[in-house]
Amino acid sequence: MATKTNPVQFIQQVRAEVAKVSWPTRREVMLTTVMVFIMAALTSAFFALVDMAIRFGLRMIVGA
Repeated sequence: MATKTNPVQFIQQVRAEVAKVSWPTRREVMLTTVMVFIMAALTSAFFALVDMAIRFGLRMIVGA
């Protein structure tokens, strides 16, 4: 059974755990953000091309 902790102890434990966290630098955050935007743009371009190819193929099959 878990032991009960009073609110003051809880806050102290939370602060101790937060102090252990390895926070990223501003440069790391900016770099990963830019990478996410680049990957999102590449992915959307890829799927747009796939969509156009499928649409072209279906038009050729249907003859519209």
